[in-house]
Amino acid sequence: MKGTTKFGFQDVPEAEKAKRVEGVFSSVARRYDLMNDLMSGGMHRLWKRFAIELTGLRAGMRALDVAGGTGDMSSLMKRRVGESGEVWLTDINGPMLERGRDRLLNEGRITPAVRCDAERLPFPSDYFDCVTVAFGLRNMTHKPVALAEMRRVLRSGGRLVVLEFSRVWKPLVPLYDAYSFHILPRLGQAITQDADSYRYLAESIRVHPGQEELAAMMTDAGLERVEFFNLTAGVVAAHRGYKL
Repeated sequence: MKGTTKFGFQDVPEAEKAKRVEGVFSSVARRYDLMNDLMSGGMHRLWKRFAIELTGLRAGMRALDVAGGTGDMSSLMKRRVGESGEVWLTDINGPMLERGRDRLLNEGRITPAVRCDAERLPFPSDYFDCVTVAFGLRNMTHKPVALAEMRRVLRSGGRLVVLEFSRVWKPLVPLYDAYSFHILPRLGQAITQDADSYRYLAESIRVHPGQEELAAMMTDAGLERVEFFNLTAGVVAAHRGYKL
């Protein structure tokens, strides 16, 4: 439908999606990290470490963490670039960004934290060596616009790494669906008193582009040498593309 976008399985006005997503993450921010550990069995930490390996970051480089939330990726990237490098943590959601900022400060990592929309990044073109977005792209209203913005701020030779839920290996679909639509909302209710937000999570994964489709979107956004890596039987995929 014209002028609408997906919020889970619902069609909602484009102007309304960001507000709804804001409500989801404001609701779960306090227990977000705990829920990540519980619902993935701790696997999200391994997925993120794999994505960091794809960044190619070294001491002195500049990195941007888009939709970085509570700072997992920023923390890992800061270890790579060291004191001579830069890592910018960004998120559109205030409570999530505050938790990420405080966590990094508690770790002794001095990292700028900027509240901004991924579709309108407040950074100069050709500035970063690497941009990452981990489990945030599917929540964005205009994904092609966001991908183009991430490419814009990359320097020549820089890379974009997208870590996101994807299409699971077909024989596992019935088991994965049972977990996603029955167990996950109950877990969300028990831990965050918010089953609806985790029901949205399960739905948002199903309407997000699959591996090949996302690779094509990244190519359309101007990235080159796009490749992807399936993790945990395709539950998650890590995509990488270059600005050449």
